[in-house]
Amino acid sequence: MSHRLGLLFATGLFLPAAALAQEIDPDRLNAHTRELASDAFAGRGPASPEEHLTTDYIAEQFRALGLEPGGDDGTFFQVVPLSRTQQSGPAVITAEGLNGWTRAFERGPDILVASDRPVPRITLTDAPVVFAGYGVDAPERDWDDFGDMDLTGKIILVIVNDPDFGAPEGHPVEGLFDGRAMTYYGRWVYKFAEAAEQGAAGVLVIHDTAGAGYPWSVLQNSSAAPDFDIVRENWEAERVPVQGWIQSEAAAELVAAAGLDLAALRELARSRDFEPVELEGVTLSIDFGQTFDRVETRNVVAVLPGDTHPDETVIYGAHWDAYGRGTPDASGDDIYNGAVDNATGVAGLIELARVFAEGDRPERSLMFMAWTAEEAGLLGAYHYAANPLRPLETTVANINMDSLLPGTETPPEVVVIGLGKSSLDGLLAEHAAEVGRTIITDPAPQAGGFYRSDHFPLALRGVPALFAAAGFTGSTPASQDYVQNRYHQPSDEWDETWTMEAAARDLTLLHAVGLHLANSRLWPTWNEGAEFRAVREASAEQREP
Repeated sequence: MSHRLGLLFATGLFLPAAALAQEIDPDRLNAHTRELASDAFAGRGPASPEEHLTTDYIAEQFRALGLEPGGDDGTFFQVVPLSRTQQSGPAVITAEGLNGWTRAFERGPDILVASDRPVPRITLTDAPVVFAGYGVDAPERDWDDFGDMDLTGKIILVIVNDPDFGAPEGHPVEGLFDGRAMTYYGRWVYKFAEAAEQGAAGVLVIHDTAGAGYPWSVLQNSSAAPDFDIVRENWEAERVPVQGWIQSEAAAELVAAAGLDLAALRELARSRDFEPVELEGVTLSIDFGQTFDRVETRNVVAVLPGDTHPDETVIYGAHWDAYGRGTPDASGDDIYNGAVDNATGVAGLIELARVFAEGDRPERSLMFMAWTAEEAGLLGAYHYAANPLRPLETTVANINMDSLLPGTETPPEVVVIGLGKSSLDGLLAEHAAEVGRTIITDPAPQAGGFYRSDHFPLALRGVPALFAAAGFTGSTPASQDYVQNRYHQPSDEWDETWTMEAAARDLTLLHAVGLHLANSRLWPTWNEGAEFRAVREASAEQREP
């Protein structure tokens, strides 16, 4: 046991169960958040030298509560093997266009480039550039941005978000991709993967703050951190050599170098008749070095076995990782502490585990899962989805906690990310009504929040998910300030003025939902039209009524 963990015993975070009230304790929430967000944890970077401080801390909390290990070989850990790449030295990015036009772009202010391929150097020389609309191939929506163009050796520019995002009222594509709510097709992870599917040499997503849901600074500040990916058998087929983002202004320069107008191309892209446009005479050359290796990180897993249906499982999950050390801010601070995102969620996970452990044994089992590498692309959750420790077919639901805002004021609304996708919404609404609250939809659906957190990999395999981001109503000064000034920045730090009463009330709601599920024969379902419904229904016979 570390010296720090010994101190926690001494300071009372591990009080005997009999001495604890069976309710969410805001002081405990605050204490766990303060500890996990401290500089000693160095930003909780996956596979960093300090990772074990985080994962051991969480495991010790679970162990002290009397929960059973739920990981590999009787441990609290599920090992997650990853490929890691990281920038090494400068990047040289140059463009040429018609009439002798040339331009040197800077990695950071203009373009962000990286590679998941485990090689020491990436070099593309005079690669043709193609504007490929939104980079979407969605046959079920009768949409194809690529047509028959051979993209081998070419770099594609694609627009962030979906074709219908921001479409004027009455436009033919209005609502085709769920309106303002971003679909999976709007996410950068989809666009990167689809570029590889199309055989491209590179892909640059054209950034704009409204479409992405966050400013360029969020991308730039985290760009120096290592990139992680699932270890793959065929990198050439699944990952392009170069992937990244380009400022809208820089993209407009590239397009103008071919005698074209980016605004006009954006409008053309909002049509089923769109065909990719090669930027005549425009090429990009990109050269940068990187280090690469294979590493291991860990999900932390604990189980409270059910006494009647122990093989049926309700999951509570929260990701433990932040960005570790990255680009320093103006004060020189290079630790991305991730206090709100997501030390608060892990604190909530531990506190929920305590309350359940001290209560009557539930009929179904409860799993408490602290995911790794969420910020790198939900990789810990993807690994679990491919290597489940308990059958996904009899996993009742996955309740996700990703960022709880500190404060005392409880909004009357509870924001549900992905509202309308599953019957879990109704269950949450029922318990919210008991305390005079109502559920509302995501106020920023264009950010695609449902596809950006750890419930999503399990949802792809059919597991019903609930993601209630209660404090982020979009209208409160606290939520606006956090998103604008602290999200994914070194300034996301714990503050001695913090208090967690509002978060405790939100967690009380999530406890009520989980308790309801754990002591009933309910099997939540995906609603008609949800993209995960067919996968779940295919395993219906494996669930006892």
